[in-house]
Amino acid sequence: MTTSSSASNQQAQPETAALFVSDLHLQAAMPRTTQAFFDFLQRHASKTRQLYLLGDIFEAWAGDDDMADAYNQQVVDKLKQLSDAGIAIFWMAGNRDFLVGREFAATTGITLLPDPFVTTIANRPLVLTHGDAYCTDDEAYMQFRAQVRQDEWQKNFLALPLTQRKDIIESLRAGSRAAQRDKSYDIMDVNKNAIAALFAQSASATMIHGHTHRPARHDETHDGQTRTRYVLSDWDLDGAVPRGDWLALDAAGQITRHALHGAIIAD
Repeated sequence: MTTSSSASNQQAQPETAALFVSDLHLQAAMPRTTQAFFDFLQRHASKTRQLYLLGDIFEAWAGDDDMADAYNQQVVDKLKQLSDAGIAIFWMAGNRDFLVGREFAATTGITLLPDPFVTTIANRPLVLTHGDAYCTDDEAYMQFRAQVRQDEWQKNFLALPLTQRKDIIESLRAGSRAAQRDKSYDIMDVNKNAIAALFAQSASATMIHGHTHRPARHDETHDGQTRTRYVLSDWDLDGAVPRGDWLALDAAGQITRHALHGAIIAD
């Protein structure tokens, strides 16, 4: 009877249509976080139809010619294994890895997405974004973002030697860490008016984003309608306080949040 009940329950569980994750900040200095991502790909992403990687998957990306790096090659290989198995993988640029390009996409089998991206999965309309474009109160960052997202700037930067690019990126990262210490909590969060505008433009009732490292579910009223905004966590299993999550959308259109340790989190 137990076996029959268990089998029945497994059959009743809706199929996972898509998984969403962001802000892993993968780097060689974080081996536990890296392994957690590889485990996630094998145990969970391999059982879904679609995987959405919503930015800052890498802590830094100096250009697709850095795929030969031993650490980066591990990540490339794992993504390729998943795409070769028939899982559709979608990649959205973050503020750390916006230089991921066509060569990386072709090698791994992923599909590069614009930001924002509007789609419908399991009959549920969604608007997906990394989130940094809507932190409009941080004027200094918005100016920097506008500069580095220009095609001409990226062309000139990628023309530099790889070692020089890495040195520049490390310098920018150090400057960013210093600047964040002087910024208020609110200024680094998304702007409510910018989010309301995105909801209106997308005509979607559900938004998923990362970037802010402030996991939560926000039920917000815009134009008299209730809309839901899910914020993903960053991942860090190498620090003193382990953290990380992902969202799952099942075939019935229901969204659940899952912690890295396996529990379902009630938002």
